[in-house]
Amino acid sequence: MPRISMFNSPLFLGFDRFEEVIDRLAKAPADGYPPYNIEQIGENCLRISLALAGFRAADLTIQVEDHQLLIRGKQTDEADRVYLHRGIATRQFKRVFLLAEGIDVTDAQLGDGLLHIDLCRPEPSSRVRTIPIRNEEASAGDGGGRSRQSIEIEAD
Repeated sequence: MPRISMFNSPLFLGFDRFEEVIDRLAKAPADGYPPYNIEQIGENCLRISLALAGFRAADLTIQVEDHQLLIRGKQTDEADRVYLHRGIATRQFKRVFLLAEGIDVTDAQLGDGLLHIDLCRPEPSSRVRTIPIRNEEASAGDGGGRSRQSIEIEAD
């Protein structure tokens, strides 16, 4: 059965990236480990906090790859420990967060069993560009010379 695109209208130019993100979200595993919180810490800033009891900074890697924040953890278990009960999860994990365009990771801290990752979006700057318009009718009649007009387009 073919998949129907929600962005198949000719008015949605360049939105194929959104479709890819939606596909990634649909395929993302629903694993709940490690648990996390996302909080707003400023007008354009967020903090992701992951509960990582028993993990050290050397056991963790944080990468940004193709608009994805990848957090991986793998503990090295000492072979000389003998557990009578093992209730603290020490399995390896990979947690992925999809980032919007322009989001930057600004800081990462590990303390008290929590990994805090701060994300900020810079203030958007409004810019105006003038796009030249070529007059094809004039170029055909005057031997190849092109007259130009321009139109202003305001980008939000």
